[in-house]
Amino acid sequence: MEDDGRALPVALAEAHEVGFDYRDGDGVDFEPYDRFLDPGETAEWWRAWTGNAAQDGSEFRVFGQDGTGGLAAFWLVRGGEPIERQPVVFLGSEGETSVVARDLSAYLWLLADGFGPWEATAYPDHEHQPRADARLAAIAQRWAAKRRASAEEVIAAARAEFPDFDEMIGGLCR
Repeated sequence: MEDDGRALPVALAEAHEVGFDYRDGDGVDFEPYDRFLDPGETAEWWRAWTGNAAQDGSEFRVFGQDGTGGLAAFWLVRGGEPIERQPVVFLGSEGETSVVARDLSAYLWLLADGFGPWEATAYPDHEHQPRADARLAAIAQRWAAKRRASAEEVIAAARAEFPDFDEMIGGLCR
């Protein structure tokens, strides 16, 4: 089978294989994909979500969703950088938006600390009870040992680097 460009980075695929503990709503609400969403499906979702037929969402590589259909994606904003160096964002089904991690390394530590994309978006007002996951921590340690950070640090750094993300997305909506 030819590579269609939809394969996830190895570290992200490993984290997805571990799975996430929903714990009846107190854990992580995240349903990972085993491949990036097809660009045509991304465009269809993006146009429906923004109400803007002129946009196709091609700057996003979607890799999972929460239970309501909000999407987690890499935002291809750093020209010339590999996908692992692109920020991770959440685009919620109710219009919630957030940059949740500056890159894949930070995202791995976010997951290890018991947060998914939605929980990071809702932070600090989330209702879930974060529980560190030793299996995800081992993956983060293997792939990003020198970048260790708490979920709070990951979220704060992402929001500080991209403070205008919500407004930028809002400007694309009709």
